This record gives sequence, structure tokens and C-alpha cells, in this order.
Amino acid sequence: MTEQNTRLGIWLMVATTFVFSLQDGLSRHLAAEYNVLMVVMIRYWFFAAFVVALAARQAGGVRAAAATRQPLLQIFRGLLLAGEVCVMILAFTRLGLVESHAVFTSYPLLVAALSGPVLGEKVGWRRWTAIAIGFAGVLIILQPGYGVFSPLAAIPLLAAFMFALYGLLTRYAARQDTSAVSFFWTGTTGAVAMTAAGIWFWEPMTAADWGWMALLCCMGSLGHWLLIKCYEVAEASAVQPFAYLQLVFVAILGVTLFGETVRLNVAIGALVVVGAGLFTLWRQRKVGASAPSSLPPS
Repeated sequence: MTEQNTRLGIWLMVATTFVFSLQDGLSRHLAAEYNVLMVVMIRYWFFAAFVVALAARQAGGVRAAAATRQPLLQIFRGLLLAGEVCVMILAFTRLGLVESHAVFTSYPLLVAALSGPVLGEKVGWRRWTAIAIGFAGVLIILQPGYGVFSPLAAIPLLAAFMFALYGLLTRYAARQDTSAVSFFWTGTTGAVAMTAAGIWFWEPMTAADWGWMALLCCMGSLGHWLLIKCYEVAEASAVQPFAYLQLVFVAILGVTLFGETVRLNVAIGALVVVGAGLFTLWRQRKVGASAPSSLPPS
């Protein structure tokens, strides 16, 4: 992979995080006015159309994209991501963008912690230490009093857990299915599930909010397209650290558009979590590079 491609990949990741931040801001606005399930349902309709259109342009068309060797796993992945989207948007409306994303940034640590039981990977003491430090950062963000957590704090934590599990299952599915197959099942399964759940909560939307909804759908598809292009031109391990910029972007949106505040404990805790996450990414990349020499993981 050339330096030029890596640089382009980094800029594509920055653009991806910015677009996804705008998507989260739009989701927060719409979910404050309408039922979360309805908002996610409409968003998934557009996402499924985007996935099908993308599959139709590939070799073999839609039939090839749908040809999975593990349908139950792919369906579960799709359901898991759809559920995570609902939970995270609910967190936006209860905790705000800033605090929700500050907690959600712990998901790479959860990926590292769960990679053993899910994928059979070995996690050494250095990464376990980073995981422990990262979750100390989460505690700083949540600022529990007398050992009692606010029930609202569990919402973004649940979303982080669901997204981490989704990511691990995606890696597991990649052992037999291509990324195009997994992407197709993610969009279509989610659309079916959200239609079954969200259609019961349909309510009329104003013309202005339909405009915001259309923009939300476009942002979602653009974000996924940018992410695909990002991983096409650069290694994931080289660009993944820049995904943390989403926390910066959503903080700016939260403060300027929604009147949120960045409390000192949230800023400090987020820095701890991000630092621990970057270390785990670095260790994973280093261990992966040294694997042929049979060095012990750490």
C-alpha cells in the first residue's frame, strides 16, 4: 500500500466521520419529534435501496450478493445492527450527542475484549491493561455517585456492546462470505426488520422534516460509500484511528446546534477512552505484523 493511498484513505475516513456526524445530528433532531422506530425504518428503506442498487452493478448482480453460505449468521448481524442504530438514536435523545458518543467510543475496547470468546483470538496483558484503563475512562464519563449508575448511562453502553459484537460477527462471516454479501444482508435484513417494527408507529411528518429525512438518508448512503472507498485504497489499521474524529465532530454539533455542554469529566474520560482505544489498535496491528515470527500476543 503506497503512502499516497494511505493519505487518501485518511482523508476519506475524515470525510466519513464528518458525514456520519451529520447523520447523527439529523437523527437526534428527527427522533426528538417522531418515534425512533419510524425514523430508523425510513432510513433503512433508503439504505436497502442503496445496497440493492450497489449489488446490481456488481458481477453476478443481486443473486450473487444474496448467495450466502451462512444465512442465519447474516440475518442475526443485520438484526443486531438495526437494533444498535435504534438504541444509539434513543441515547441521543436521552443523553445528547456528546455524552452518548463519549461512552460509545469504548466499542473498540469491547471488540478487543470479546475477540477471544467470539473469534478465538488471544489478547495479551498489554491490551487487557488498555481495556481496563479505557473502561476507567468510561467510569469518569458516567461519574457514578455512591456506586449507583443512572439507567440512562446504560443506553450508549448497550449500543457500544451491540456494535462491537456486530463488528466481530462481520469478521467471522468474512471467513466464508465476501464483504459485498455481508453488506447486502446488512441492508436488506435491517429494512425488513425495521419495517415490521416501525410501521406500527407511523405518524405524519411535516414537509420540512421530510426534507431533513431525505438529507439523513442521503448522508447515510454517502457515509457508507465513503467508508467502502476508504477501505479500498488503504489498510483498515492505518485509517481506523482517525474514526475517533467523529467524537470531535459530534461535540461541535451538540454544542452549537443543540445547546449541549462538554463537562470536564466527559472530556477527560473521553481522552482516556480514546487513548486506550488507539493503543489497542496499535497493539493489534503490531501483533498482526509479527504473527509469522510466532511472537506471543500482548
